[in-house]
Amino acid sequence: MMNTITHGMPKRSGFRALRWAAAVAAVCGYAAATQAAIPGLTGPNFSLATRDGYISTADGGSVYMWGFAQSGGVMQFPGPTLIVEQGQLVTVTLENTLTVPTSILFPGQEGVEAVGGTPGLLTQEAAASGGTVTYRFVASRPGTYTYYSGTSPELQVEMGLVGALIVRPQGQPNWAYGHPDTAFDHEYLFVLSDMDVDVHNRVEFGQAVDNTKWWPVYWFINGRTGPDTMAADGVPWLPHQPYSCLPRMHPEDVVLLRVIGTGHDAHPYHTHGNNHLLIARNARLLESAPGAGPDLAESNFTMSVHPGETYDALFTWTGYGLGWDVYGHTLGVINPDANKALQSHELYAQSALAAPLASGDTTMTLPAGEGRKYPYGFRAILWDPAFPTPDHDPNREVVLLSHPGTSDTFTILRAQEGTAAQNWAAGTILAHTDHGVPVPVVLPAQQSLTFGMFYSGSPNLGSAGALPPGDGGFNANGGLYFMWHSHNEREIVNFDLFPGGMLTMAVVEPPGVAIP
Repeated sequence: MMNTITHGMPKRSGFRALRWAAAVAAVCGYAAATQAAIPGLTGPNFSLATRDGYISTADGGSVYMWGFAQSGGVMQFPGPTLIVEQGQLVTVTLENTLTVPTSILFPGQEGVEAVGGTPGLLTQEAAASGGTVTYRFVASRPGTYTYYSGTSPELQVEMGLVGALIVRPQGQPNWAYGHPDTAFDHEYLFVLSDMDVDVHNRVEFGQAVDNTKWWPVYWFINGRTGPDTMAADGVPWLPHQPYSCLPRMHPEDVVLLRVIGTGHDAHPYHTHGNNHLLIARNARLLESAPGAGPDLAESNFTMSVHPGETYDALFTWTGYGLGWDVYGHTLGVINPDANKALQSHELYAQSALAAPLASGDTTMTLPAGEGRKYPYGFRAILWDPAFPTPDHDPNREVVLLSHPGTSDTFTILRAQEGTAAQNWAAGTILAHTDHGVPVPVVLPAQQSLTFGMFYSGSPNLGSAGALPPGDGGFNANGGLYFMWHSHNEREIVNFDLFPGGMLTMAVVEPPGVAIP
């Protein structure tokens, strides 16, 4: 019969409040402290070592871990992210300082050679207390991969011997794969994992582990529990957990999510704010034929992340479909940022009239094939292309349109939002946009609301408004914050304390805010 070790973690409410304050304070200074590129080690030659140490959880816990380290560095969880280019000969030398043998597997890589070490069940192993082994392979295909221990992986991966491997397409560092439809502006890593603290306590004290009793109490993104996920890369109070996860973007930016399942359980990872487009699984592009690009990509709001698998998804946010102008513009007011035409992030589709439109007409025709760009029913603005924006044209007209399927002929309701029906020439601009639409509800009085720390006081992107004393203050740029998290509610806690676990925020920053 096995001994039972009590694994209660310190859960002091004062400590939790301080941890949240530290994390969100880091968010405020995030632009100066981090980059929208994935941090890691650039290859193709790597020297890693296994070490032990302790990580912190956001509720005040301290957990014994094993982990990979850059040679000469400290253990980290997850291990250093290895970044190489397609076609490179990758060499990874492992020194093992643990008291048990260990090794590394590289799933998805072909022709991996192991030099030195001792034979193991799955690959050559580095012997306990000083053994070494070297692995070599050609990174022949781009994508997101993982690496982890191949020695008793059911225990050693749980203990932390796992990391990410990124293979970039040759000559295209801002593409996920060798096709332009996988291009991105920013990229972020999501290494998802779960933990049973009892296993770690037993290993620390030399006791046997019964894997049939595994029961997780912590859930991680990049080795951190929320809200520590939002603190900047390399903060000093997390020396063994250097990797942050706080996606930031501008409207219309394309964000690449590199997601890896490294735990025991599957995790339903949810992106608030918009659907993501899954373009690859296990570093294989979802395409119908080689070179087709991700034509089989899947749009969804929750990604089912399974153990040992990797996923690549693209995410974009524009405010489309909100039904109001989130940028705070007023129709007819010349905005300093709109003198050169409507900003592309607020222009959902645009066409030129194929034929004149008289003031009494109730149908309208676009050039052949243009109808498929538009939804069944939508709001649009007509204006003379001699003006840079509809705000400059005093005769602009707001209309409501509908059409069946992909037809190029529309039914049109004229003279909306106080504008007058006009006679329009062929070539007149038709813009599908929410530009100038006010918030369609009356916002409650401040006394009727409870404000989150990330609310700027205004519903408009890049704006601030009045807040009661002591509220807000953690949104210096007036960005929009969306929670990205596991949709399994028990996974967004730290040892049963909400909020925490597999949770972070994604931030839509106003145009012009620097994202390094």
